[in-house]
Amino acid sequence: MKIVKVNISLLLLLFVFIFSSCVPSKKIIYLQGQQNPNNAASNYEPLIQQDDMLYIHVSSTVNEAVTPFNIDSQSVGNSGGSFDSQKQSYLVDNSGNIEFPILGTINVGGYSLNKLKEILKEKLLVYVKDPVINIRLLNFKVTVLGEVANPGMVPVTSQRITVLEAIAAAGDLTPYGKRDNILLIREYQGVKTYNRIDLTKAEFVNSPFYYLDQNDVIYVEPRKTKIDSTAIGPNVTAAISILGFVLTTALILIR
Repeated sequence: MKIVKVNISLLLLLFVFIFSSCVPSKKIIYLQGQQNPNNAASNYEPLIQQDDMLYIHVSSTVNEAVTPFNIDSQSVGNSGGSFDSQKQSYLVDNSGNIEFPILGTINVGGYSLNKLKEILKEKLLVYVKDPVINIRLLNFKVTVLGEVANPGMVPVTSQRITVLEAIAAAGDLTPYGKRDNILLIREYQGVKTYNRIDLTKAEFVNSPFYYLDQNDVIYVEPRKTKIDSTAIGPNVTAAISILGFVLTTALILIR
């Protein structure tokens, strides 16, 4: 009977150890702490980089005046057709330049889309009265890898996307994902940087990494419990159920 009691004590200690290894809520909950309503990152705009694909369309009250400035503009006109965004695209070369009709080589690297609109409008005013310029970044995408439900590439249809939006598009982090030490790989003008972000802190929304740049890569590392589970088996729920059954049986036997 004494041996049975010793075994029960060991089982109880094991049971407590399993539950004590659970992840505390402070490592799971997003954006904890005081939130600053004055978000300095809210004015973020992505900057044009090499290999970006830009859609640029110039319009005016006089269609004939803007025809020379639009690629493949003969497909549009009084026929009521619409522009093909791919045919209207400009690839930014390694020097940050594009070749624009009539205007020639224009350096666009490092400018925001709104700033490029201003530059083009100033140049076009020589030829066109009150030009209206529409610019979009066609190949804006980010990649989310690691401990998320659906890892992969996330296409971006708007002009910007936050880390939280990208993770949501990937199905959110799994319970095993490290929320307080996410790796963000960013490349700008050929230089890669490796940055760590903490989603559990509310102050993260003011971080320069809250909004993502095109081609950013987010990697969510697994917690140690996930790594350890590969050795002891991932089905922790089943193990706890078995342990509970053993404890119940042992208690019945010693009565």
